[in-house]
Amino acid sequence: MLELRNITKVYNPGTVTEQTLFRDFSLSVEEGQFVSIVGSNGSGKTSLLNIICGSIPVEAGEVLMDGKNINKLKEYQRYAAMGRVYQNPAAGTCPGLTMLENLSLADNKGKTFGLSRGVNRQRRDFYRQQLQSLGLGLEDKLDVKMGALSGGQRQAVALLMATMTPLKFLILDEHTAALDPKTAEIIMELTDKVVREKKLTAMMVTHNLRYAVEYGDRLIMMNQGQVVLDKAGAEKAATSIDDILEVFNQISIECGN
Repeated sequence: MLELRNITKVYNPGTVTEQTLFRDFSLSVEEGQFVSIVGSNGSGKTSLLNIICGSIPVEAGEVLMDGKNINKLKEYQRYAAMGRVYQNPAAGTCPGLTMLENLSLADNKGKTFGLSRGVNRQRRDFYRQQLQSLGLGLEDKLDVKMGALSGGQRQAVALLMATMTPLKFLILDEHTAALDPKTAEIIMELTDKVVREKKLTAMMVTHNLRYAVEYGDRLIMMNQGQVVLDKAGAEKAATSIDDILEVFNQISIECGN
């Protein structure tokens, strides 16, 4: 289980631009849940992910993983149990290295690096099998540099790299936003497959309301650092895009837009 308890997050404290995004904010995600998170810009979606991953500090509150407080763990230490795929396909991979070298780095996450070679060519067949499972024909491009691949191909490899080692939580930060519609559909299908097969707990921020409705078993909408809609299970399955748009429109009216 992943929990946030009584989180307070203040941006630019002590300045004229001080903004309190979260105040005494709490949220729990059950083991095995696939949560879609929607909301307008500035609602706190990405800040929520950054707090969980340790990318930004908090003024108060706790982040707990399976009941253990991880506030003092650095970002790289939290990634021992987490994988993250970013909006920019370039963010999760090294463009100047080959696909083989990228996969080798991901394969060694959390392990001690010595003076031995970073690329284990004995794992080449394993990497080919993993790439073949994506169904994109990438298994024959192990020696191609990541920067030479298309955005969709890189994002598929980034998803594979993020989940290559054993982990519990997958963080998806608008990971289809920079892709064309057809490629985005492929990446979402791969994401759903990976989450189900590896039995991961996943949190996905997205601006695509259809993806939020069709994928996962829980849907959260955020506004100004608060959860304004939270549907899971049968309730989530019965939720339509129109239902979400209705809440969006109501918020817009209340804000005078």
